[in-house]
Amino acid sequence: MTDLDARRLASDLRRAVRGEVRFDDGSRALYATDASNYRQVPIGAVLPRDVEDVVRAVAVCREHDAPVLPRGGGTSLAGQCCNVAVVLDMTRYVNRLVEIDPDRRTARVEPGLVLDDLRQAANRHDLTFGPDPATHTHCTLGGMLGNNSCGVHSVMAGRTSENVESLDVLTYDGARLTVGRTTDEAFSRITAAGGRAADIYRRLGALRDRYADRIRERFPDIPRRVSGYDLPALLPEAGFDVARALVGSEGTLVTILGATVRLVPWPRGRSLLVLGYPDVYAAGDRVPEVLEAGPIGLEGLDDRLVQDMVASGIHPEGVRLLPDGHGWLLVEFGGETKAESDGRARALMDRLRGGPHPPSMILYDDPAKEAIIWRVREAGLGATANVPGRPLTWEGWEDSAVPPDRLGDYLRELRALFDRYRYGCALYGHFGQGCVHTRIDFDLETPWGIETYHAFLEEAADLVVRFGGSFSGEHGDGQSRAELLPKMFGDELMEAFRAFKAVWDPAGRMNPGKVIDAYRATDNLRLGAAYAPREPETHFAFPADRGSFARAALRCVGVGECRKHDAGTMCPSYMVTREERHSTRGRARLLFEMLEGQVIPDTWRNDAVKEALDLCLACKGCKGECPVNVDMATYKAEFLSHYYARRLRPRAAYAMGLVHWWARAASLAPDLANLVTQTPALAALVKAAGGLAPERALPAFAPQTFRQWFRRRAAPNGGGPEVILWPDTFNDHFHPRTAAAAVSVLEATGARVTIPERVLCCGRPLYDYGMLGLARRQLRRILDALRPEIRAGVPIVGLEPSCVSVFRDELGNLFPHDEDARRLGRQVLTLAEYLAQRADHVELPTMERRALVHGHCHHKAIMTMGADRVVLGKLGLDAEVLDSGCCGMAGSFGFEPGARYDVSVRAGERVLLPAVRRADAATLVIADGFSCREQIRQGTGRHAMHLAEVVAMALREAGRVAEPAPADGARPAA
Repeated sequence: MTDLDARRLASDLRRAVRGEVRFDDGSRALYATDASNYRQVPIGAVLPRDVEDVVRAVAVCREHDAPVLPRGGGTSLAGQCCNVAVVLDMTRYVNRLVEIDPDRRTARVEPGLVLDDLRQAANRHDLTFGPDPATHTHCTLGGMLGNNSCGVHSVMAGRTSENVESLDVLTYDGARLTVGRTTDEAFSRITAAGGRAADIYRRLGALRDRYADRIRERFPDIPRRVSGYDLPALLPEAGFDVARALVGSEGTLVTILGATVRLVPWPRGRSLLVLGYPDVYAAGDRVPEVLEAGPIGLEGLDDRLVQDMVASGIHPEGVRLLPDGHGWLLVEFGGETKAESDGRARALMDRLRGGPHPPSMILYDDPAKEAIIWRVREAGLGATANVPGRPLTWEGWEDSAVPPDRLGDYLRELRALFDRYRYGCALYGHFGQGCVHTRIDFDLETPWGIETYHAFLEEAADLVVRFGGSFSGEHGDGQSRAELLPKMFGDELMEAFRAFKAVWDPAGRMNPGKVIDAYRATDNLRLGAAYAPREPETHFAFPADRGSFARAALRCVGVGECRKHDAGTMCPSYMVTREERHSTRGRARLLFEMLEGQVIPDTWRNDAVKEALDLCLACKGCKGECPVNVDMATYKAEFLSHYYARRLRPRAAYAMGLVHWWARAASLAPDLANLVTQTPALAALVKAAGGLAPERALPAFAPQTFRQWFRRRAAPNGGGPEVILWPDTFNDHFHPRTAAAAVSVLEATGARVTIPERVLCCGRPLYDYGMLGLARRQLRRILDALRPEIRAGVPIVGLEPSCVSVFRDELGNLFPHDEDARRLGRQVLTLAEYLAQRADHVELPTMERRALVHGHCHHKAIMTMGADRVVLGKLGLDAEVLDSGCCGMAGSFGFEPGARYDVSVRAGERVLLPAVRRADAATLVIADGFSCREQIRQGTGRHAMHLAEVVAMALREAGRVAEPAPADGARPAA
């Protein structure tokens, strides 16, 4: 390794493979850690195009004696996905679902395939792949095979190893084999054929024969034994199943090229029963009797997890749905019909009522509520990783498993051990199979804390062995637990493990230092006693991270929720490019590495970070959906403010970032401004001068601004409560009809509508270019101008979601100690929020119309769409709120050329634009965001309406308001 020439290795790889070879420092930093406590900077990364590329890449690595790490989604919690090796990232290209055979109930997959892609395809045949960890939206089949993943429904279907028919594998020395169960006849045929395969099988047979009795004696016979290599699969009674023996080997033996996996029936009817107990220990005690009822899933959680969720503001609606208690079991039943699954749930309820100490019980029949409850359970890691006011928590003993009938007692003794070490944590997990998850507030930054952590691991391992359990029940050994394996298996089986590795990887080049002959649990820590990141001065205060940008950069725990690609908003650039550097996780890691300064420069002028952030749409989807609320939009604004300090920004920064001032100038002569921006030849010159995409149409300025219209209108008589309508730049200068409609709506509620005397702007576009000094001055002007109204508690209604989010988010981050800033943040409401608050006093007319609703990203992330759903329901609309993610325009982002324009269009084409095109002409298209409406107009020719316009339409049709007067600038193309 010391003689390895990385530059020559990279050059040879580029000549050999069709895929991408990335040995630059930025790429190495991206792959330096997984979701664990560990960090090891790789030699480089290869993104192979296909299976043959994988074979060629390993061959080149072999020529250079370079270690190899095949990697899935990088979500491993035990450190098995980081190493000083060449990382093979299969997720971008080697990700096909090759075939589904519904008759045989099998599927052929490539290792980079995301689990939910397989499950969705299988569901069409009423089948599923049984193991389903909480990362199911983004974990890969290759990673699941590497870790022997389980999940909620392993109660029904077993571990991944129990759902594999065969594996196509590649050894480091170049042998390609298809392995599975091996009959005596097949064994004889393989060994007689000679070659590397024969050698492997002969040595496996000898290993089995030598250690069979010890394997039967020492391996825990429990549902969730994942620790160690799966040598029991080689026993005659297991059918000498070589594929199953390789599952869970964490990339330390072979590279998986493909797999044939088993599918199981997916019950059409499912019912969720939640049981509440006095504490989590009592819940653990009752697991055996619940299992007797035959559930397809049985999860548990304690009251500390619920407290952490409340403190973090995670899924508050789900917490409220839990029955009384301080420990809960989530019991899912399946059946051919909902009536059948409900019947099984009710039978258990009747039995529990008739027994001693019956729990509190709720059987949910609403799929929406069931989904919320499951999100509460799946959010366990995020809810406990970064709780406000508490120390950070870490993996390290998050995965132990014991016999289910001993779970209650194990939980009691485990909690006693935590208390003795003064560690705090929540307890939750797959209680139906005795598997306990937790994150613990280890001190991994001081020598004493690290020594204490190691001492705890020794005692925790002894405790599990005493209970006949496994150190890992799902996440694998990696580095977190590998050094402890002799306690569980003894010296003789450890020699068997070494012999098993030597059969497959005699050179020891597959993911070395993991599982066998492993690093200590305290080596290669991501933090460690030498952790001392730079603490730069920042514009934002980062109050949620104790005022520390370094702590904010540490917030990402690596679980990769941002790598999902078919639901939600986070992360739109990753959904389009499938690039790790374009995920929230990738960007957060680069910021962490920047502050460390070991791989990439410790400077704000860091081009690797800048490149990763270039395609961030600043949508805030991560702040709303990331389990630990990583806020990349804010980090990006902070970074750019320093990156461009005392430097010229790109032309688009001045064309779009200063749009408020350009719009004010245009309002002096809107006809002349439109002549320039709407005449094709002149518009082309404007776009070229402003650094804008030539494909984009520039929105037209309205002939009269909203402020001009409002000042000239005849003010209605009335003395209702004052409401300030915020005239944002976009609705003031481009869409004044929207603001006028909002006036009509607010006045119909009895409000007396006013607008600020001074022309004010929240500065929303400035954040996209890091113009934070100017943005701060804009907010200070607002605080000074509106101080009397702020202190009087006058509500302020904003129409542009991105502007409302400035008051609710950035304002407090820039002015964390200003009481008026806090008041203003509470007083600014969306129109829907204002109407929902007055729902008991305002009767809205109903309209029998269908509507397609797209939520602005900032709206979904910061304000949420709850109030909008209430108002849409009051209007009687048949409204479909699209799961459309980000529209792609994202303020100025979609107006910029090159990759940004491309990502913008592709993001819009994921869901939103096709849905609008499919909608008939009578369907209302509703989108509050100016950029969203512009993306819809330019991408489909349809005119999308603001909620204000929809409510005004309903009031107008009911004869309660008149037609709004001002004309818009940009009109629909068709």
